[in-house]
Amino acid sequence: DLNVALFARDAGLAGLEFLSGIPGTIGGALRMNAGAYGRELSDVLLDAEAIDPAGARRVLPARERGLSYRHCALPEAWIFTAARLRAEPGAPAAIQSRIAEIQAARESSQPIRTRTGGSAFANPTDPRAGGRKAWELIDLAGCRGLRHGGAQVSEKHCNFLINAGGATAADLEGLGEEVRKRVFQQSGITLEWEIMRVGEPAAE
Repeated sequence: DLNVALFARDAGLAGLEFLSGIPGTIGGALRMNAGAYGRELSDVLLDAEAIDPAGARRVLPARERGLSYRHCALPEAWIFTAARLRAEPGAPAAIQSRIAEIQAARESSQPIRTRTGGSAFANPTDPRAGGRKAWELIDLAGCRGLRHGGAQVSEKHCNFLINAGGATAADLEGLGEEVRKRVFQQSGITLEWEIMRVGEPAAE
């Protein structure tokens, strides 16, 4: 998504700078209505193109995608292939300044130079969370730095699960489930995975 923000900058198009704070691709961002720094994809999406399991091409206006916080209502088997985004004219220097601010904020607060899949859990909407974000609940539950096999909760930002060396998918998922358990025990809040997990667990 950084590439999209940079392309828009070079074209003098503003309003997409927040994409530079979202790792991954536009296809992934469409699937989960990704967002960062006060905006999410649904704020700028005009329409998206997808291929359904039968191979049919579908073009859907944003209102038909069922977008909400970190959620898209379309079937998971649909594959996104294109999107049209809304932007407005802007000065490239001002756009670059905002991108630089976002990149600096990410660098200072997130483990972007480690092996991680990004934010592990969505921020809770449960009113019992009292407005606290997922990382705050994880920290309160004593999970900062927690390890499981080769996986570890980041010391820098504890809503990131990192590969500390030789972690398997099972290590990362097992760590995440332990975090969810401890958060629930401490606060009564059930964290929901933000990372989309693919495949089936290995047989014991």
